[in-house]
Amino acid sequence: MLRSVFAALMLGLFALLPAANAAEQLDPENTLYMELSYGRVVIQLRPDLAPNHVERIKTLTRQGFYDGIVFHRVIDGFMAQSGDPTGTGMGGSNLPDLKAEFSKAHFGRGTIGAARSSDPDSANSQFFICFTDCGFLDGQYTIWGQVVSGMEFVDKIKRGEPPANPDKIISLKVAADVK
Repeated sequence: MLRSVFAALMLGLFALLPAANAAEQLDPENTLYMELSYGRVVIQLRPDLAPNHVERIKTLTRQGFYDGIVFHRVIDGFMAQSGDPTGTGMGGSNLPDLKAEFSKAHFGRGTIGAARSSDPDSANSQFFICFTDCGFLDGQYTIWGQVVSGMEFVDKIKRGEPPANPDKIISLKVAADVK
């Protein structure tokens, strides 16, 4: 009896190891912590896919650009969009627009892409997080990140175009900068 209890306990502990190891293996310089009112969202940046977009996101994040910005376009079954300081979907940062960095990577649940106009080279500061598989976007938008923890909090973001009482990014930080 004692052996079976011990074995079950050990199996339970080993089951937790992959999740802990995955979090420990994230590069702090390429990890973002997004604080929402619902909880923390951990984002793994993808400089291997979009080095210029990742550098832009980190630059703006370190400037505090995203702190307090609302999710201005949230479509159920599709995505939540933010990154516009005007909250209208028409704004961006004072930095120049970025050239597209399209890849063969897949837009799955939790994938983060650069929002843009019909011009592929018009991404600036806005981004979207996919609620579900969005494979129809593959190769047409730049992927710069992936939610690795806290997707349940992203799922709670209020829907609307714009939402009546939009959720906002409380803060966005590069993990390497968090003490």
